[in-house]
Amino acid sequence: MILTVHPDNPQPRAIQTVKEGLLDGGVIIYPTDTVYGLGCDIFQHKAIERICRIKNVDPQKSQLSFICADLSDLSKYTKSISTPLYRMLKNYLPGPYTFILPASKEVPKILKSKKDTIGLRIPDNKVARAIVQAIGHPLLSASLPGTLAEEIADPDWISDHFEKQVDYILNSGAGGIVPSTIIDCTGDEPVVTRQGLGLWPKE
Repeated sequence: MILTVHPDNPQPRAIQTVKEGLLDGGVIIYPTDTVYGLGCDIFQHKAIERICRIKNVDPQKSQLSFICADLSDLSKYTKSISTPLYRMLKNYLPGPYTFILPASKEVPKILKSKKDTIGLRIPDNKVARAIVQAIGHPLLSASLPGTLAEEIADPDWISDHFEKQVDYILNSGAGGIVPSTIIDCTGDEPVVTRQGLGLWPKE
């Protein structure tokens, strides 16, 4: 099903429909502050497996991340955050960044990498954050499989190619074509492992 969702004022009825679908094991395509992404409830194993089949990846080897509502939500899914790290996260989030952090016990085993880490995001996108707030815990986030960035930014192209593979497509207008910047924070100093939309360090 395709749902047209206003980017600045997401319709409560649409968000409620998506919430019910996600909690029932559904898979969605939804907008972020970077590109459109595949998403599901992090506690629905069959939905996670569906996303991995769409992407043809192993969940523990692929670049899957969580969309969190805010820093307090994010802090539940990583081990204790030091004061300097918290300040850094607060400076960059919400925004087009994915931070690789040590996974806490709250992260489902199927989603932990072999290094016991998880990618965490708080996008500057009202639709994505409304969904997370509605379901009460993070949304799994994965990039759409596609070869051309312009294609996966086009909701009509997305609908034509993925409508039969997912339960809901949230059309919120044209998406971005540049993914998030990935910063690995598991070592002594943050390391950029993918330069994306987010500037690092901020100017």
